[in-house]
Amino acid sequence: MKPTIAISMGDPGGIGPEVILKTIHEFGTAKATPLLLGNSSVFKFYADSIGFDLDIHIVENASDVVPGQINLIEAAMMDHEIRPGRLDAVNGKAAMQSVAKGIEACLSSSADALVTAPISKEAITRAGYRVPGHTEFLAEKTGTHQVLMMLVSGPLRVALATIHIPLRDVAGLLTPELLTTRLQILHNSLQADFNIPEPKIAVFGLNPHSGDGGVIGREEIDLITPVIEKLNRSGYSLSGPFAGDGFFGKQMQNKYDAIFAMYHDQGLIPFKALTFGKGVNFTAGLPIIRTSPDHGTAFDIAGTNSADHHSFLSAYSLAIEMAQHRKKVATC
Repeated sequence: MKPTIAISMGDPGGIGPEVILKTIHEFGTAKATPLLLGNSSVFKFYADSIGFDLDIHIVENASDVVPGQINLIEAAMMDHEIRPGRLDAVNGKAAMQSVAKGIEACLSSSADALVTAPISKEAITRAGYRVPGHTEFLAEKTGTHQVLMMLVSGPLRVALATIHIPLRDVAGLLTPELLTTRLQILHNSLQADFNIPEPKIAVFGLNPHSGDGGVIGREEIDLITPVIEKLNRSGYSLSGPFAGDGFFGKQMQNKYDAIFAMYHDQGLIPFKALTFGKGVNFTAGLPIIRTSPDHGTAFDIAGTNSADHHSFLSAYSLAIEMAQHRKKVATC
């Protein structure tokens, strides 16, 4: 049986609805049943703006989806005119309502995976949400204490020790417990979600040149290396700590199944430079499958029919692959 993929609409003022519709138009419904979560008026508005004839099957519950149809649950209330590029609290609330409904559908096993379209952190803050982004909201709603943000594009996988925090706070948050837990999540996810029995992981240092033997910082000596050695003694295959610039400069990413970076930009700048807008954000460690494109709301081009949907298409494809893999494993 083909999987049901829940899709949250993202911020109604951004490019989320457009890239969703373009993805479904290209991908079709043969391999998976799409379940849109949001507001039918929003999707119809953007369908008209890009010239798509949209036939939506509205359902009350995720368990009522009809295979071969584009299904939708009215999960978000909208009480004002739909205006592309508009940043406000109403849009922020609508975006998060659709995410919450997607989490609910996956936790009840009515949907097999969740693909989230971009939200605006400013808009959700205005709406009263006190989370920095999707990842933290998903962890909270699923009761998960530790999750891992991983960017994926084909064989390139980059995971992050820390996510949406100020750079000045990174060093203080890195502890043996945090690094150990997140490396364990990464290792287990590579086995369970990517079918890599013995994953090889490259671990980055924190400081320039990985501290240069302690001259530019001791985190590599006192913190990162001991964690690597401890996990390797238990059967892991971790290498490092590597300096990020030299690592990518020598094309060493091709020798590993994943890279573990210490902070957001250390991992995401080279990832995005190498993947040309086709990367996927995957949240490892959750009880559900969640993927998303690696771009934001792009308010400046919303409603212009110029949004590139290929990152969302990759996120949708990866969610289907993971859902099929988990179904296969469950029946073995």
